[in-house]
Amino acid sequence: MTFRATVLTLFPEMFPGPLGISLAGRALADGIWSLEARDIRASATDRHRSVDDTPAGGGPGMVIRADVLAAAIDAASPADDPRPRLLMSPRGLPLTQERVADLAAGPGVVIVAGRFEGIDQRVIEARRLEEVSIGDYVLSGGEIAAMALLDACIRLLPGVMGNAQSGASESFSGGLLEYPHYTRPQVFEGRAIPDVLTSGDHGKIAAWRRAESERLTAERRPDLLRKR
Repeated sequence: MTFRATVLTLFPEMFPGPLGISLAGRALADGIWSLEARDIRASATDRHRSVDDTPAGGGPGMVIRADVLAAAIDAASPADDPRPRLLMSPRGLPLTQERVADLAAGPGVVIVAGRFEGIDQRVIEARRLEEVSIGDYVLSGGEIAAMALLDACIRLLPGVMGNAQSGASESFSGGLLEYPHYTRPQVFEGRAIPDVLTSGDHGKIAAWRRAESERLTAERRPDLLRKR
């Protein structure tokens, strides 16, 4: 089954962008996943193709209208569409590897890439949009965040990564950050590959990698250890 991605955006020309090259691009060409970028303005009803208006209650910026966005969502995702509807938003729940794996195992996603100050709350509620954040910072729009989410999902689809085990031993697998990697040359600027990695003792190698993952996680992401 092909993983179907639909992105609702004011800038459909931004896609596929980086999703059209490397692993994601090859998978797109091979039909492992599909991408449809739809212009929200196509659902506007006035001659100026207006999609936004001033915020109720005053304040800076503009807000995407509920009626226009609802029409765009309905045109892209009918009521019987099994795909989750996501809204890329800095106030959303943080995107995790666990959530990515759940999405990758499903039929695909419908993603709303917002702009301006945001979108009308009523369409979030009426169309049951799941707000998703990729970090505690604000972007100019949701397109780059949508690409990040899609890239994370696509690489987990069967047949995308050359080695199916690659996704099982990387950062956040088992709630830990990934251990350090080394390759040739044996010595680089006076720094040698740790002896254990060239020992041939797979048990010691596994123990070293586990210990390094725990060390890095404790130093950089103690919150992950608390969750475990």
